[in-house]
Amino acid sequence: MKTSEFLSLLNEHQNRRLIFEYQPGKLVNKKYHITEIKNIKVDSVDCGAKTDTWNETVIQLWESPVENEDRDYLSIYKVLGILNKVDRMRAMDREAVVKFEYSNAHFHTSQLDVTGYDLVDGKLKIALYSQPTDCKAKDDCGVSEEVTATASSRCEPESGCC
Repeated sequence: MKTSEFLSLLNEHQNRRLIFEYQPGKLVNKKYHITEIKNIKVDSVDCGAKTDTWNETVIQLWESPVENEDRDYLSIYKVLGILNKVDRMRAMDREAVVKFEYSNAHFHTSQLDVTGYDLVDGKLKIALYSQPTDCKAKDDCGVSEEVTATASSRCEPESGCC
């Protein structure tokens, strides 16, 4: 999801609360805070020696371990206030992919992509997922789409792969 799409979605639902599902059936605790928003420019070279660049907006979610359980999820109105303030200080690229950085005691720190959204009990639920790593140069490396541990270990020095 692009940053512009995420902001538009929030603007459409300003009167709701915002919840995040980081794995199927597992929600970010309602004590979450938005602790950082990063405008990231990725400038990469893959294992096939191809270059690429893109921008990302990374929103960090953090669960407070000490807050009262009576607290409700953040209102989308408040989230928009945070995002708008950041945007005035460091303009967000509206075409950048939006990602969420999150962890808890049972889930390792990960950058999560948005898979979709839904209205659940009057709240806007953003579904997130962790995208696995992948070889972007499968053709150059001779790796089939059904990558296995043994297939990915076939990259030899000087083969142009990895």
